[in-house]
Amino acid sequence: MRTLASRFDDEYWRERDHKAEFPHEFYDAVAKAGYLGVAIPEAYGGSGLGITEAALVMREVAASGGAMAAASAIHLSIFGVSPIVFHGTEEQKRRFLPAVVRGEMHVSFAVTEPDAGNDITHIRTFARREGDYYVINGRKVFTTKARESKKMLILTRTTPFEKVTKKTDGMTLFFADIDPSAVEVRELHKLGRAAVDTNMLFIDNLKVPASDLVGGEGRGFHSLLDGLNPERILVAAEAIGIGRAALAKAVRYAKERVVFGRPIGQNQAIAHPLADVYSKLEAAELMMMKAAWLFDHRKPCGAEANAAKLRAADAAWEACDRAVQTLGGYGYVRDYDVERYFRECRLLKIAPVSQEMVLNSISEHVLGLPRSY
Repeated sequence: MRTLASRFDDEYWRERDHKAEFPHEFYDAVAKAGYLGVAIPEAYGGSGLGITEAALVMREVAASGGAMAAASAIHLSIFGVSPIVFHGTEEQKRRFLPAVVRGEMHVSFAVTEPDAGNDITHIRTFARREGDYYVINGRKVFTTKARESKKMLILTRTTPFEKVTKKTDGMTLFFADIDPSAVEVRELHKLGRAAVDTNMLFIDNLKVPASDLVGGEGRGFHSLLDGLNPERILVAAEAIGIGRAALAKAVRYAKERVVFGRPIGQNQAIAHPLADVYSKLEAAELMMMKAAWLFDHRKPCGAEANAAKLRAADAAWEACDRAVQTLGGYGYVRDYDVERYFRECRLLKIAPVSQEMVLNSISEHVLGLPRSY
């Protein structure tokens, strides 16, 4: 993967960012090499490997200089179909997964809503059964790649929140078409990662065959968990990759830049923060690999996946900030790329779950402290 990614250098990603163009050449190359199917069973065209191997792929993708633009172009195809892999019917797996592996079917994840961010139990998008179909109405936000995608894993309610005993019940997951006659895709313009679109979806009377329901009616939240934990693990791997790319640029500059007759890397005010960042990225990677191992062995990994994302996002942000500071004025210039890493890695402290919500989860579910919200 490192060799493949090296064909798409910083200049390529700088141009995609500047023009806000999806990296089709990169996506096609990854699909042709078979990496989209790294964690999909061999029976459906994949490699039959695990989230551990997928994380190594994504780490190298981000570390190549592609940062979140490169990672977001492909990671939904890798982790986004996990609910189908683990909870889909045999017919669904044979119908959908080979096309995903070949790169013919871009995939989106439609979970978050304007009035229900981290609290997904309060989503309002509703699917009403009508014979052999469900009719979906609602709104989704922060849906990545919806402009490229033919299909989306969409979380809906099939039972109103007020009528369920347990708040995570009554939600249903579909692998639905993004039908332009029923789904308006409106792009959101962002601080970074301009090459990969983020969108708001307006869904009005979208008809979805009952055969596209994943994991059973009312079991959507439980099926979704097999997509959420891999997402956190892969995002952690991507953060580590970005951090390493930024650190490498900073170290190279610190060796070459001479001020007051010596390289600036000889000064501990430069050297020590870079060494500290290195140690934090290494520690975050160990937690990420532990979480991936647990997931691949079908063991509980929610706490570890959350902790990996938390520590990796913080380490990446620190690495990118330190790289900009090390390069000084040049760090603020686009041609030196670290400002792009800096902008793109900021996303990881917000998504797919905020640092604060990770700490809430650990406080309650690991430490046993009273729920704060």
